Amino acid sequence: MERMAAGWINGLIGVVIFSGSLPATRVAVAQFDPVFLTVARAAIAGALALCLLIAFREKRPSGRDIVSLVVVALGVVVGFPLLTALALQHVTSAHSIVFIGLLPLATATFGVIRGGERPRPAFWLFSILGSTLVAGFALTQGLSASPAGDFLMLAAVLVCGLGYAEGGKLSRTLGGWQVISWALVLSLPLMVIVAFLYRPASFAGIETPALLGLAYVSLFSMLIGFIFWYRGLSRGGIAAVGQLQLLQPFFGLALAATLLHEPVTWAMLGVTVAVILCVAGARRFAR
Repeated sequence: MERMAAGWINGLIGVVIFSGSLPATRVAVAQFDPVFLTVARAAIAGALALCLLIAFREKRPSGRDIVSLVVVALGVVVGFPLLTALALQHVTSAHSIVFIGLLPLATATFGVIRGGERPRPAFWLFSILGSTLVAGFALTQGLSASPAGDFLMLAAVLVCGLGYAEGGKLSRTLGGWQVISWALVLSLPLMVIVAFLYRPASFAGIETPALLGLAYVSLFSMLIGFIFWYRGLSRGGIAAVGQLQLLQPFFGLALAATLLHEPVTWAMLGVTVAVILCVAGARRFAR
């Protein structure tokens, strides 16, 4: 019971941290190229992760862990940040945040495929209902917003769900912060090279909000949030704790409205509340 409670607490902390990712990315991508933003945040987080691994003298992962670490890196270090950065050139962060409601279903699905978990049938009913609500909202808003942005967000959700599930499974043996740290270090050489190639001609014209956005997604979204998130998934279960992601749209919409002054419609709020209610039912039947 204590292990389960610790899993939910760690998972919730991770969700709160991740909730600021899309608003921070929205601010940063206004002045940074999406590719540079993606690789720069990974390079900065990777350098910090390398320092942590050296400081704690962590042993290297085994050969059989490398494939899983590559999947994690492709999913959450490169795939999700790049796709969301591209999407946020077409849609607002408030609009994109609603798509995060699909992440629990994606994570749970890959948790079954990769993690060997077996939630009860009722769990899938609630998860699919929540995802259907989000998809329905996207369909009603997509034509008037941006089909390209919606497609990029859907792709981001899929690769992120895979990265979450793979990392959650690997955290059971390797440790939560070690998983994201090794995935970042594995990506570090390529990220540094691409960051150099796509660097801005000059940083003199980059305003403080964009720099703060880059700092947030590098330190919190790319490293600290995952330390709590993967620990939560490994202790509380990928499918069960993954449902906490339904709270992310709520926190994210609040941030988008208060910090970025973006419009948050009643439809957005309605979908967010509905999917949060769905997670209550899914959580009950997660195991």
